[in-house]
Parts: sequence; C-alpha cells; structure tokens
Amino acid sequence: MEIIEVRSKAEKRRFVDIQFRLNRDDPAWIPPLRDEMMGLISEHKNPWFGHGTAGFFIAMRDGVDVGRISAQIDRLWSEMPESQGGGQDTGHWGMFEAIDETVAAALIAHAEQWLQARGVTRAIGPISISIWDEPGLLVQGHEQSPTVMMGHHKAIYQQWIEQAGYRGVKDLNTYELDISKPFPPLIQRIVDSGERNTRIRIRQIDKKRFDEEATLILSLLNDAWSDNWGFVPLTDAEIAYAGKKLKPIVFPELIYVAEFDGEPVAFMLTLPNLNELQQDLDGRLFPFGFLKLLWRLNGGLSGRPAVNTVRVPLMGVKRELQASRLASQIAFMMIEYTRRASVEHFGASRAEIGWILEDNQGMVSIARAIESRLNRVYRIHERTMTD
Repeated sequence: MEIIEVRSKAEKRRFVDIQFRLNRDDPAWIPPLRDEMMGLISEHKNPWFGHGTAGFFIAMRDGVDVGRISAQIDRLWSEMPESQGGGQDTGHWGMFEAIDETVAAALIAHAEQWLQARGVTRAIGPISISIWDEPGLLVQGHEQSPTVMMGHHKAIYQQWIEQAGYRGVKDLNTYELDISKPFPPLIQRIVDSGERNTRIRIRQIDKKRFDEEATLILSLLNDAWSDNWGFVPLTDAEIAYAGKKLKPIVFPELIYVAEFDGEPVAFMLTLPNLNELQQDLDGRLFPFGFLKLLWRLNGGLSGRPAVNTVRVPLMGVKRELQASRLASQIAFMMIEYTRRASVEHFGASRAEIGWILEDNQGMVSIARAIESRLNRVYRIHERTMTD
C-alpha cells in the first residue's frame, strides 16, 4: 500500500471520486455534487484556507485508490479556549473513507504524522474540513438518507476509529418531527402570545437585498454561537462565500429574522432537502444535471421545489437574550411560521432540526417541546498523540 499527497487537479478528482466508489452500494447514501467537493478542497475557491492549512491524502493498493483522508490545522480553532475544544496543540483530520481496517489505520496514522510534524499533539476528527461543513462521524441513524449538507458514513468506521485510539468528545444530534400537524397546545399558546406582543416582529428576508440579509444573519450566527463548543467565527470572506452558495437554494418563506423593539435579535434558516432533488444525478451537473436540478429547484414553473423534508441547519438568538423567556418565545414563533410555510408552499410533511450539540440544553428542550425525536448522531472523536 502507498499513500500519496494530493497536489494536482487530477489527483483532487481522484480524491473526490473515492467517496463515490466506496459508498455507491449503500442505498442510504446520497451522492454530493462533485463541483462542490472540488471547491471545498481548492485553496483558490474556499476562503477557509485564509485561516487554515490542509493536506489531502489518497491510499493506493496495487494501483487502485482504496481510501482517503484530510489533515488540517485551523488557526481560528487553535485560538479557542480549551473549554470549547481549542488550544494551540490541536489539529484535525476528516474526509475519511477506507475500504478496510488496514487502510483505515494507515490513513489515520498518516494524518497524525502530518499533524505532529506541525507541532500538533491532539487530533480531533472527523472534521471535514470545517465545523461549518460536515463535522462528526455518523454513529446512529445509518438506515436513513442524510438531509442537505449532512454527511453519511459506513457504520464500521466507528469501530476502526476507536481501534486507532480515539474516544468520543462531543456528539452532534439531529431531530426529526412530523410537521403536517400543529404543535402541542402549549406551543400554540406561546406563539399566540408572541403575536400579540407589539415589540416582537418576525419577518421573512428580502431576497432583493440578499447580500445585506445574509451578512445580517451570519453576523447574528457569530454572536449566538460564540460560546458553543467547536465554534469558529465566520470571516468576512466566508460570509460572502456562504451567501453566494446559499442564494440559489434559499427561499424567503423559509428564512426568518426576529426583531425586538426594531433590533434584529434572532434568525432561523431552513432549507428544502435538496438531496431529494439530486440523488439521481451521481453528483454531476453537466451535461444535463444542471438543467434537471434547476427545473426541480423551481418546481417546474411554480418557483418552489416540492420536497418531503425540510432541514433547519442554523438558528440562533443573540447571547444577551439567551436563556430568557423571550428567546424561547421567539424561537417557537419562528419554528411555527416555518412549519406553516413548509407545508403550504413546499408540500413538506417532515422536518429535521440540527445538528445540535448534545449539551445545548436550550435547543434540546425546544426540540423536545415540539415533540421531535432524535434520529441521527454524529460523533467527534479525539486522541492525544503522546498517549
């Protein structure tokens, strides 16, 4: 077996293709868009490289690609306090795929060597490649296909990672619920009360001012999530990049900003589950995949895609209001407005919320209050390499 570092564009394509070859037979796996994956690992496209450095590696056996892994150091993560998972001795690995246990062990060891050569003694993984991309390894919920922007991994990977000396450090949970029916009466009363409060305004975003609205939402996100484990603030370049990527797939009916006394204090972003629209494209937009996806995104001529599921990837309330009754009330109002719009305009009957940190008691309580259930767990592991 040989492990090579990815350098050329052709090698980047091979790196991306490995995921397709090793997962193609899994009925729950959804092929990601290849162009998106190429952009993720390209320094001239992904602004993450403005504060991070990475190596990408391919394992070969008898001339055949049999696995891959990334190793990376995020300087903004390193600057976080240890209580949030940071520290100058911390690095990551991710984008992990392997055909068998031997390949898995060799790839993880190679990533660790890359990190140690740069002064790292504590490895965290999988992080693929940022906390904002696909963090964690799927350890529960393998029978379900992932929703948009969520990862899917073979169940055996957990065993191989643990055998390499890793232990779980944080679980990221997703919750699913039936949105075809109203929420419990208590939630309805909270929403009704909020609607009578003239100091609260819940509004949809204005897509004609999308750049301005995206900047507002992601700025609220940076404030709302700043105390969370693993939080890395989005830079201005990343905010602009995220806004550009999100613009074609967001719909005003599913994105809300909450204002209190005229000041933006919270947001909720929901996406149609685009995985339902692209699962038969094999990750290829050309020559015909782009037209198919565009037609489906526009729901034919309706202007909205028809999906069974929507996902809430991001939601946040300004830190100064967190743990207050007002924060919960605003959250329930945005959730209810999203539920109505998802059913009425997109034909959805199911929603997924998350990921949510396992110890984020506020969000876990909200998820339980609307009678959602835990459906998937993504685990982040760590190992001190001096052990």
